[in-house]
Amino acid sequence: MCSRTRSRARSGRPRSAEADTAILEATRAALVELGWSKLTMGDVATRAGVAKTTLYRRWANKNELVVDAVAVLFDELELPDLGSLQADIAHVVLQFAALLERPETKTALMAVVAESTRDEPLRERIRTSIVDRQKRLVLEGRQRAQERGELPGERDPLAVEAIDDLIFDVVAGAVVHRALVSAEPVDEAWVQSLTALLLGGLSAAAEQAGQPG
Repeated sequence: MCSRTRSRARSGRPRSAEADTAILEATRAALVELGWSKLTMGDVATRAGVAKTTLYRRWANKNELVVDAVAVLFDELELPDLGSLQADIAHVVLQFAALLERPETKTALMAVVAESTRDEPLRERIRTSIVDRQKRLVLEGRQRAQERGELPGERDPLAVEAIDDLIFDVVAGAVVHRALVSAEPVDEAWVQSLTALLLGGLSAAAEQAGQPG
């Protein structure tokens, strides 16, 4: 076997973005229709029109597949520059709430969170694939607010990182609880109240982080 042939055999076929998209869409559709317990890799493969071996080359198990199917949805979130930190936060909160209203998001998120309570590797995958990736929104918002002069510059990177984590936890926790647990509307009035509360605490925390040690 020549070296070029050996190289092709070792690397395998290149991954298809179209196949990945079809698989993740099929996973979300199956979750809505079947629920977590009845969802199988074979069912997803059939719906996506791919071989089951194709799924297993990409995802080791159902847990990994479902988390990635959810993560793609959360990657749709954006933080537009609307001229003020308050407007930026309100917009992304409403966008997040609208995402949670979609049956595929709601079903998939509730399923993986419930399953993760007894599966530490799944919990870690949720953390890295969804939570850590979406913290970019907090970082973008804080940096933009600093450029506008709405927030002071940071002096202590560790303190600022802790604040970013807290902001994410407050926003994500509040919206998820409101939309999925309490089943109350995430409307303009509620979002404005949450934003005002968050900005008051954020300003105080940012000033504290900006103080010399």
